[in-house]
Amino acid sequence: MSAFDENPFADPSVQQATAGTGRVAGLDDYDPFNKQNQQTVSGGGAPTQPAVMSPTQEAPPQYTPNAQQTVTTSDFQRRQEELEKKAAELARREEELKSGPYNARVNNWPPLPSFMPCQPCFYQDINVDIPVEFQEMVKRLYYLWLLHAGLMIANLFGGIIMLFTGGDNGTILGFSILYGALSIPISFLCWFRPAYKAFRSDSSFNFMVFFFVFFIQFLYTVIMALGIPGSGGCGIITAIAQFNKEGGSHIFSGILLLLIGSGFAVAALGDFFLLSKIHTMYRQSGASIAKAQAEFTNNVLSNEGVRNAAANAAASGVRSQFGSGTQQQGQQQQAPRY
Repeated sequence: MSAFDENPFADPSVQQATAGTGRVAGLDDYDPFNKQNQQTVSGGGAPTQPAVMSPTQEAPPQYTPNAQQTVTTSDFQRRQEELEKKAAELARREEELKSGPYNARVNNWPPLPSFMPCQPCFYQDINVDIPVEFQEMVKRLYYLWLLHAGLMIANLFGGIIMLFTGGDNGTILGFSILYGALSIPISFLCWFRPAYKAFRSDSSFNFMVFFFVFFIQFLYTVIMALGIPGSGGCGIITAIAQFNKEGGSHIFSGILLLLIGSGFAVAALGDFFLLSKIHTMYRQSGASIAKAQAEFTNNVLSNEGVRNAAANAAASGVRSQFGSGTQQQGQQQQAPRY
């Protein structure tokens, strides 16, 4: 047998083909579990590293908020802090009410000292009773009422000055006492309290009462600002009349009356502004006179005192008619026959 039959790889053509393929040296001796005996592949160059691609685009510019966005963010944070403070205050007040005796609201207005025999007649807390969106409006109404009360006291003081300086024979002083004694409590009861109840419970009837009385208050304030002689108001016309008189006392009283009249003018402008503002809010809410009438009817019919009074009046009318009918029948029976 020839050498070719014993070893087929001894063929010169096969040996030439295997030599040209670049046989890896030492591949038979490679042990993958022995790190010390690892051999590099023959014919290879230096070890290569992974390719790193260079960025084709530049980095985006750094974002910087403008001044308007900064102001908006700070304003938002300030409002959020105010809302959190109001929420904490409401939670505290609610806990105080829950922990109080019988969970009842104690009257706190007018704020009178405890040693006085008179006690507060109303409970008033705008931050608790009034919704958040209407609290600012109710506070403005309360400050306007305080301005009216202060002007009534100032009008009384002006009447005293007029009496001592000879500018008046006591008419302004007498009217100012009457106006102060009646206007301060009536204005609180007849237009501020209805407005307070209207914003508290969305009552159309109280809104109607407020609009009617507050319009009268506006007209009254205009008359007091003018200071028509004989009206009892220390207004602008009375102040000008004092300037026309000679003497330093008349000039002093004229300046004082002019300040009081200017205060009444400012109060009249405040009345007109709040009246128009609240009326616009009321009309936008979809309320109407029919709603106020329906609310008034429901409140009257649901009032136990009113129902009892109506039942007693009806029973008295029936008894009186029945008694008069019985009396007439008895008179007819007792009449003599001829």
